[in-house]
Parts: sequence; structure tokens; C-alpha cells
Amino acid sequence: MSDILPVRPRVAVITGASGGIGRATAERLAALGASVVIGYHCNREKAEALAAALPGEGHVALRIAIEEADSIAEAVAAVEARFGAVDLLVNNGGATEVVPANDLDALTDDLFDRITRVNLRGPFAMVRAFRPLLARGEKAAVVNVSSIAARTGVGSNLAYCAAKAGLDTLTIGLAKALAPNIRVFSVSPAGVDTGFVPGRPREKLEAMAKTLPLQRITMPDDIARAIIACATLLTSSTGIVVPVDEGRHL
Repeated sequence: MSDILPVRPRVAVITGASGGIGRATAERLAALGASVVIGYHCNREKAEALAAALPGEGHVALRIAIEEADSIAEAVAAVEARFGAVDLLVNNGGATEVVPANDLDALTDDLFDRITRVNLRGPFAMVRAFRPLLARGEKAAVVNVSSIAARTGVGSNLAYCAAKAGLDTLTIGLAKALAPNIRVFSVSPAGVDTGFVPGRPREKLEAMAKTLPLQRITMPDDIARAIIACATLLTSSTGIVVPVDEGRHL
């Protein structure tokens, strides 16, 4: 497969990379020959173990707390010193809590601000900070991991839905602002088989899958392959939202 790819990222930075979608994406990028920066928030041991296990060379685990300006700035400095440029930024880091949509009182101002700070402001802050390194990259791309909740308004909570809708709009705006040298995408999953949503049993995913056109559960590697496609194959596209949801958006 790698022989037909027109673009092979040499250096990729992934936030939230130590598990789930981030881990699957790191594994695929490393298999393509990229040096991968495993961005993590707090689980250093897990991130370092992944960096050591990936095929190829140059992988590094790096703390990137996307809600902290100082952490992002330190990460940029470290990546610049080590690599000098970035070809792919994957904004996968995020956080959520389950709050029923009709329980408006439970979605407090503090919780709303925290969720939007991580899931919307965080990706923007990453792009803003890494823009100079992306500008030095080869056919550089940014891929924001969004959610079908942006379209449906149904998700772990209303703030998360709103933040992901904002992220999709941000993708469109950044695609214009960063053109022609940096392409920007959103990949929009639904119900991925990870532990991202606290307290969501797999049985719920299985029940939902039966109602979808493709009748299967979306796996982390499904999202990883879509991210890779955006970065390597969709070289005439930018500013688009790519659903990876077994047809749930239909």
C-alpha cells in the first residue's frame, strides 16, 4: 500500500496518542516510515512504551496538555529542536463527561468551559503554535478528530456536541487561512470502540451498530486509516469533514 501513497509524512505529531484512535494512528504512521511524536497528557509510561514499541526510528513521547499554553509552547520547542519541521499534526486529544442532554443544570458553567477549552480551544492552540513548523513541512496537513455529535447534537453532553461543531467550522476556516501550503481536515467518528466516553458499555455500542447502515462497530483503526487517507491521499482536498461512522449520519 505504501508504494502508491503520493505523500509520506516524515514527522507527525499526535495529541492524545497513547491509546485508542491516537495509538492506532501512531502505529500506521510509523509503519509508513514517519517519526511520530506521541503526545500525552498524564500517562507518561504508557506513551513511552508505545514510542519504544513502534517500528522505525525517531519516535518520542512528549507531554502536550492541550489546555495549557506553556505545555504547548514547550512541546513546540522540543519538536523544533529535534526535527525542525512537522508534516502532519493530528489533533486527537480531548475529554468529556456524560451529562444527559435534558439535564441543563448538571452542565455547569465550569464543566461547559472545561469541555470546550479542551475540545475546541485546544486544537486551535495547537495549530497556532505548530503553524511555523508545519509551514516548513512537506505537503503538510492538519487532521482534527471531531465527532458526528457535531452534526446530530447527540453525544456525551451538549457542550461536547457544540465544541465538535465548532471544531468542524474551525477546520473550514483554517483551511482557508493556511492555504495553499497546509491542508486541514476533520475526521468525524461515532461510537468508536474505545474507553473515551466514561461508563459507556460495549453492549451499548453493539446495540447501536445494529441500527446503522453498515451494521458494525467503528474501531480505532478505522479512524486511523481515514486520518492517513487525509494526509497522504486527499492531496487535492482541504476544509472537508470526513464521516467515519458506519453511515450513522445518513
